[in-house]
Amino acid sequence: MLTFGKQDLCGGVAYIYLTAVFMNTLSRDIKERTNQISKMQWSLYLLILMGQCCFFTCRLYEYHFIAENKSWYEAQRYCREKYTDLAKVFDMTDMSRLRNSTQNQGEAWIGLNNNTGGNRMWHWSLPGVEYIQNDSSWNLSGRAYWEYPGNCVRKRDKLADVSCNTMTWFICYDEMKKDNKTLYLITTPMNWTQAQTYCRYNHTDLASGLDQVDGEEMKALFAGRVMSVWIGLFRDSWRWSDGSDFSFRYWDMQLFNDEQSNKTCAMTLLNRSGKWSSDECDKEKPFFCYDDNLILVGENKTWEEALYYCRENYNDLVSITNSDEQNWIQEKVKEANSTYVWLGLRYTCTLGFWFWVTDEVVKYKNWGSDVTTDGCDMSGAINAGSPHEWSKQADNKKFNFICSKK
Repeated sequence: MLTFGKQDLCGGVAYIYLTAVFMNTLSRDIKERTNQISKMQWSLYLLILMGQCCFFTCRLYEYHFIAENKSWYEAQRYCREKYTDLAKVFDMTDMSRLRNSTQNQGEAWIGLNNNTGGNRMWHWSLPGVEYIQNDSSWNLSGRAYWEYPGNCVRKRDKLADVSCNTMTWFICYDEMKKDNKTLYLITTPMNWTQAQTYCRYNHTDLASGLDQVDGEEMKALFAGRVMSVWIGLFRDSWRWSDGSDFSFRYWDMQLFNDEQSNKTCAMTLLNRSGKWSSDECDKEKPFFCYDDNLILVGENKTWEEALYYCRENYNDLVSITNSDEQNWIQEKVKEANSTYVWLGLRYTCTLGFWFWVTDEVVKYKNWGSDVTTDGCDMSGAINAGSPHEWSKQADNKKFNFICSKK
């Protein structure tokens, strides 16, 4: 037999009263909101509410270790037939996932090769930052007499490419914004690769992107100083098998020699923390494939049509729940033939907030700075061009869209 004290009884009465008030308010709100969502068909509303619940973050891509010895090109063909392609690596998080996908401690091919005839491209060291040519930032005639042209960039008043073996100070970027700053001047001279390793271990990476390199915080570091410092800009002729423009490199500089013209395929050295070196492409080794769980649909559809299409043919419209997923998806949208690409992001006037149709809460955000982020009959899209920020768009507009496969 249950017994209740006076406080329990009062609490119970209060609970019943508040519940009644809440249910009455909810009922009234539903009646009012019914008219507000008349433009959004009830079938769509129910479809969103009954979408597949996802109580974990689904990986946008997966790594697979293949314990068969093949040449680099045989491995490439195998991966393209069975999965998506030879493995590509976006950042250190990916490297950890790659290493953890096998107990093997030997060498294994990855999807990086140097068969471009020496055609070098500029990259920023920090993953996800795209290089855009800006001639006003450079002064190639401003090199000192001891500085030779090279493949790494130092900043003085302007930028210049110099030998990566030059020993100099450098600027690290730290995304945690400690002490209300993101840039740190390191006054221990190092070559470019050593500086990159130091920054990745102690901060986030070398300073990357013109917003950092030419910004006010950088100017403050240079105030009253005449100095040359490494920044995170480099060029090389290595390319990913699937054509991606990922800039991440993890070379083991004790073993890797970029001048060895006969060693043009990259491998990960699992017994050396997964760092990379290169070998002759016809050597046979095990290898890593990756499987992309996203598909960019190059048809222009309204947001509702895109939602139905993804759920009927794949799994759902894609969600972006962290910066790694943002960076992976922004590489995908470069292939779009529309200005924007629909995401599984929807605004509910009924409850007054944005949500992912896969039931994830919108914690990570990448809205454009000039975007007001509310509005009925609006859905979220990502800009297909740089800087790939999110934008609210009327859901009757037609764009390409990205579906998740699982």
